[in-house]
Amino acid sequence: MSARRSFSHAIAEGDGISVIAAVEDAEAARAAEGQRAEALVVNGDPARLRDATFLPILWRAEAAVERAAEVADAVTVALPEEDEDHEPAQRRHEEALALGLDCAVEVRSEDELERALETLDPEIFLLAPPPAAPHERLEAVLELLAEVPAGKLAIADLTVTTEDEVHELERAGVDAVIVHAADVSPLAGEAPPEV
Repeated sequence: MSARRSFSHAIAEGDGISVIAAVEDAEAARAAEGQRAEALVVNGDPARLRDATFLPILWRAEAAVERAAEVADAVTVALPEEDEDHEPAQRRHEEALALGLDCAVEVRSEDELERALETLDPEIFLLAPPPAAPHERLEAVLELLAEVPAGKLAIADLTVTTEDEVHELERAGVDAVIVHAADVSPLAGEAPPEV
C-alpha cells in the first residue's frame, strides 16, 4: 500500500466538504477509513500507520521532506515571522512538490495568507486560527477563506468541530475540515449504501 496517493485529489473530488481525520496510530487510521474520512492528518511519524489504510496522509510536522516522501502523501509548510528569512519555507515547498508531495501551507492570519501567496503561491491552504472561543474560531476561518483565491483548496482546522460548523464551512466553500475525534462518521456525510 505504499504507492503515492493524491491528497489534493481526495479532498477536491466529490460533492460537499471532505473530512480529514486527525489520527496517531494504525487502529485510529483504520477506524477513520471505515467512518468515511477521505484523508488523514498525523503529527507523529506516519510510517507505523502507512500500511493500515488506503487514505492519503498529510504529515503535519517539520519533518525532512525526503522522509515525508517515503511515508506520507502531503506535508505542511509554516511561514516564518514577517521579518525572518522565507527561504527555508520556499525551499521546503519546492522540494515537496518536486518529490510528488502535495503541500499545505498553514496560515493563521490574513497577513500570513498574503505572504504565502507572494512567496509560495500554494495550491492548498491550511486555515488554522489562533485559539479562541468556538464561534470566534469559526469566524476567523471564514475571514481567512474570503482571502483565498478561487481555484485554491482550503482546509479548516478548528480543533473542536461540530456538525453545524461543518455545514457552515461547507456552505462557505471550504474544501475539507480536520476533525479531531475518535468517531468522524457524524461529520463525514451519508453512509455508502449496503451492497
